[in-house]
Amino acid sequence: MKELKGVCTITLTPFDDQGNVDEKSLRELTDFYIRAGVDGMTILGIMGESHKLSESDRLRVMNIVLEQTDGRVPVVVGCSAQGTNVVAELAKKAEEAGAAAVMIAPPANLKNEEMLFYHYKTVADNLSIPIVVQDEPVTTGVILSPAFLARLADEIDLVRYVKLEEAPTTVKTTKILEQSKGKLQIFGGLGGMYFYEELNRGAIGIMTGFAYPEVLVGTYQRFVQGKKHEAREYFFKYLPLIRFEAQLGIGGVTIRKEIFKLRGIIESSHVRFPGAKVDEETMEELRDLIEFVGLSTAE
Repeated sequence: MKELKGVCTITLTPFDDQGNVDEKSLRELTDFYIRAGVDGMTILGIMGESHKLSESDRLRVMNIVLEQTDGRVPVVVGCSAQGTNVVAELAKKAEEAGAAAVMIAPPANLKNEEMLFYHYKTVADNLSIPIVVQDEPVTTGVILSPAFLARLADEIDLVRYVKLEEAPTTVKTTKILEQSKGKLQIFGGLGGMYFYEELNRGAIGIMTGFAYPEVLVGTYQRFVQGKKHEAREYFFKYLPLIRFEAQLGIGGVTIRKEIFKLRGIIESSHVRFPGAKVDEETMEELRDLIEFVGLSTAE
């Protein structure tokens, strides 16, 4: 079983202008991610608008991506849902389809740790591939303590990874590594804003959807080659765009889709409702910032 590490990009789900899954763009986007040098792909996360997809849509996206990657990189499949039985069923289907791992967030607003433990244990009992715990308190309303995460890893063998979204990710990375005694491996997140610092704290990579994944790849490669100063300098050069892209008021998913459309990788920037559109002034700021940091809208 291939270990997950590096840039496991969180992927978009492209739609056409009517909101239907755009299979052609999804295949082209998958190939783009791989050409960009990512170490893996994480599909059907929040950025993939999984919460707006029907079960048939989710399975269709999963099967298309797994078919298109054809084993070139490992694919982590998001299987979060409110019902434990639903998560277990989605996770089993992902395993059978060839997923390398599944990513599971806590059910929204479930703050009882014993119930949370039972949730993950029940899903794990039906699997043989690793579980990535998605620690995303903004969306779920659930804060997973380092002690609880360490317990999951200690008592459930398949819980091997955590994707962090709780700020500050740097401090929590250190606490989780200490309390889990190395059983858990950490992927940073939070839009990529603290990627260098997360690596410096011991994270093994990142799961985020920055629309220039090659920048994250370049940062990671420099870091693991021992070129920390160069990695920091390279990463900080593009940080203004990472910061701009991650703004929650407009919707990072929408901005990212606009960038991928500008780059000619997807046909439409459509975001399923409810979702904010990007106004023209924001688009002008975005184009100016892309030019300012020295990037291009061409692939």
